[in-house]
Amino acid sequence: MTISLTPFNTFGLKQDCDTLIDVTSKAGLIATCNKLYKENFPMLILGGGSNLVFTENYQGSVVKVSTKGIEITSDDTHYYLTVQAGENWHQLVEFCLEKKIYGLENMALIPGTVGAAPIQNIGAYGVEFNLFCHRVEFLQLDTGKLTTYNKLQCEFDYRESVFKQRLRNLAVITQVTLKLAKKWVPVINYGPLQHFDSSTVTAKQIFDCVCQIRQSKLPDPAKLGNVGSFFKNPVISVEHYNTLKASFPNLIAYEQPDRQFKLAAGWLIDQAGLKGAKVGAATVHQEQALVLVNLGTATGRDVCQLARKIIDAVYDKFTVVLHPEPRIIGSQGEVKIK
Repeated sequence: MTISLTPFNTFGLKQDCDTLIDVTSKAGLIATCNKLYKENFPMLILGGGSNLVFTENYQGSVVKVSTKGIEITSDDTHYYLTVQAGENWHQLVEFCLEKKIYGLENMALIPGTVGAAPIQNIGAYGVEFNLFCHRVEFLQLDTGKLTTYNKLQCEFDYRESVFKQRLRNLAVITQVTLKLAKKWVPVINYGPLQHFDSSTVTAKQIFDCVCQIRQSKLPDPAKLGNVGSFFKNPVISVEHYNTLKASFPNLIAYEQPDRQFKLAAGWLIDQAGLKGAKVGAATVHQEQALVLVNLGTATGRDVCQLARKIIDAVYDKFTVVLHPEPRIIGSQGEVKIK
């Protein structure tokens, strides 16, 4: 007997797994994952299901992380929030606002759980998770031990971390500790937030603005299956940027601290004429080219073929390589888009 994974992935893809284990305590999460790892049984850790594309039935155990709990401590200058991995990220942002603990408001409505946040180093509107990361606690599967990394050890980069590199498939995040300054400084230097006045803006105004923007651009997964932004914004050298800018004067790009340039992947896809492009029942969203959606009967393979079509078209036009944000999951684990 198999178990449907459709309710557990925001793309709404109709795939099954052999076993689904819902864990509600940290101790249970550690015991379950250690047992499956020692048995050498395929195991997939699942949070909110908002960063996954299932291409086949999963021939193994899916561990659903449903652990809850938020603890707050403080010193003279900062609040420290220790948050269990199964907490919903957006609800954490709302919780902080209610407690008058500010800093996360730019990352409102990012889907998924807190445990997934450091893996992807989630971010939006000029703010990234690493800015507030104090510690990440995780189960290291090859040792069976609980380990804690500080921010530096997490090796954060744009949508990257040690958990996607050296510790890929070896770390199960159990909780994170965030460090938020008591003296709040708004971040409003990104596009739609620039109209605010830093001397008068409130965290709630930023939160409301971000929610309004995201809801206007991103379809509700409950109505139209998707994983939010499907591609990372590519980062290129200044030489490559200058070449592209000469050919495409309207190129949207943001200079980075290291003098490289981050391009807007949605703009590249739009300029390649791919809004509305379809493979099967998977399509590029008409309002936001960075989002791929399931019209109802799309398969994971439809999504991957559409993604490959986009990658090839953008490269042909701009000589820029797009990389998917979600994990592509095959029958026994993560695979690459072919």
